[in-house]
Amino acid sequence: MLIKKNNLLILMNDQHSRKFLGCYGNPQVQTPNLDALANTGAVFNSACTNSPICVPARASLATGRYVHETGCWDNATAYNGEIPSWGHILQQEKVDVNSIGKLHYRFEKDLTGFDEQIIPMHISGGVGDLVGSIRSDLSERTQSKKYSEEIGPGETNYTHYDRDIASRACDWMRLRSQQNENGQWVLFVSFIAPHFPLIVPQKFFDLYPLDSIEPIKEAPALMKSHPWWEAFINCYTFDKYFKDDEHRKIAIASYMGLCTFVDSLMGSVVDSLKTYGFFDDTNIIYLSDHGENLGARGLWGKSVMYEESVGIPLIMKGPDIPSGIKCQTPVSLIDLFPTILDLAGVSNYDLDFKLKGHSLLKIIEEPEDLERVVLSEYHAAASKSGSFMLRDGQYKYIHYVGYNPELYDLMNDPEELVDISGSLASKEILMKFEKKLRDLLNPETVNETALSSQAALIEKHGGIEVVKNRRGMHGTPVPS
Repeated sequence: MLIKKNNLLILMNDQHSRKFLGCYGNPQVQTPNLDALANTGAVFNSACTNSPICVPARASLATGRYVHETGCWDNATAYNGEIPSWGHILQQEKVDVNSIGKLHYRFEKDLTGFDEQIIPMHISGGVGDLVGSIRSDLSERTQSKKYSEEIGPGETNYTHYDRDIASRACDWMRLRSQQNENGQWVLFVSFIAPHFPLIVPQKFFDLYPLDSIEPIKEAPALMKSHPWWEAFINCYTFDKYFKDDEHRKIAIASYMGLCTFVDSLMGSVVDSLKTYGFFDDTNIIYLSDHGENLGARGLWGKSVMYEESVGIPLIMKGPDIPSGIKCQTPVSLIDLFPTILDLAGVSNYDLDFKLKGHSLLKIIEEPEDLERVVLSEYHAAASKSGSFMLRDGQYKYIHYVGYNPELYDLMNDPEELVDISGSLASKEILMKFEKKLRDLLNPETVNETALSSQAALIEKHGGIEVVKNRRGMHGTPVPS
């Protein structure tokens, strides 16, 4: 495909499950601006994160590499620019590339591929959440209690920060138009919402009356008998601090309100493209880094391989994007690296590794490939061992190092309520997926590498007791 060198606006938010957008079939959540992009663009219905936690996911997005390739295992091991990013390649091609808002890399001073970072959020002090790197002692993360306490109508540093991000993005468009520059640009605008704390401005909270919210389904029996899950649930204890279902409904209403809140901010940024004359020659990508469990199966936050957590929204719209596409081919964050370069018109670039992702432009040109397999992995807080997910268009395979796997038929069981790994009919499917996983990586070796790296990091910072006494983080501080 011959691509005219149009501009590119990348809109990103944090912890937005694709189950909570109108264009993905939710009749209750109001996301009119993102729905408008979807109605005249391309929507990817089977998009996944490569890790259901912020820092590793964003490193994969930046580099086009899996977590086991970046070594960004958790929220204390962030991208530092040593691996080439799509931003580095754009800079080499003399494309202006800038960011506004959350990046969640190591330090602002690291050369990560942006000409300018405007009010960037990075891991706190270049260190991040060290407690999450402790994998040998999965005692309760006491900050879990804050999740259920910080809910309802109101304002937070994050809502103020998100408004500032939107305002700066609109100002950036205005100033760019006044400079009368014809140079091509890529602008990465990244918000926090609907990431916790689940506190949302009153007018957005009021959109979702509590009596309109369905009660949460109980956790399946598997999670009460599986050793990996037992350790996880005893470490991440979010649900035990909710008083009752009414309390849980307040959290859900707040999350939905935050989805609408950030949709309105993204809408203002898209409107500024129109106001300042950029809309017709700018492609737009919208995505999130991972999802949110929001009470499903008794889980809150992210970190697991079910669709609420690992599934992400992904929408593209613009002069180079076909309209009205609903793509079922499984894709993931690593596919964004070649996509961004494709949209920028950059086709010849040298890397010291072979990209495993494929341009989404090429994927939507080809027949849907329901057998395409995507990989996600998790090596962070509350995990007894590494977990790996492979999914195609029908099945999802979840591999826990040292423990029994799970298998779901997504076509006939889209809510992943029935683990079919124990049935005789699934034996061949399990063998096929395990082989595919081992063709990509050695799970035992990757698990040991992650554990060793994290143990060394904890020792560097004084050992387990010293790090635990600092207490874990409940969200990264906004930049001063």
